[in-house]
Amino acid sequence: MFSTRVLLLVVLISTVLAGPWANIHAGKSSNEIRTCDSHVCGQNQRPHQGVDVLCSDGSTMYAPFTGITVGQEKPYKNKNAVNNGVWISGRGFCIKMFYIKPIKYKGSVKKGEKLGTLLPLQKVYPGIQSHAHIENCDMSDPTRYP
Repeated sequence: MFSTRVLLLVVLISTVLAGPWANIHAGKSSNEIRTCDSHVCGQNQRPHQGVDVLCSDGSTMYAPFTGITVGQEKPYKNKNAVNNGVWISGRGFCIKMFYIKPIKYKGSVKKGEKLGTLLPLQKVYPGIQSHAHIENCDMSDPTRYP
């Protein structure tokens, strides 16, 4: 019982100390959530279990928090130009970030450090608002962080 309380306290404190996420891309001063377009809306809709943060194709992407890149994550089973991403964990957070070409799939990252490049969504989905897709590993609503 004591160890469970200590673990819960550590998780809560680390989440609070982590603060809000860093801006995840170059070119904008904040993380702006994608609105609706002909493909889908950008915020937490089924089967869309995450949030889409607007970015330009080819823009530099940054780590939203300090942690480690755990491995490659792919949003699709098929092969296409945007089927890539990374799993990041640390500071009480665990996310999957899709549509990026990461610099590395394993290793430490610091909040705001260059993570990779946004892939060309316009080539695969003409007319879509280009974006990075972020999902919490536990599938909870990520919109309270960016």
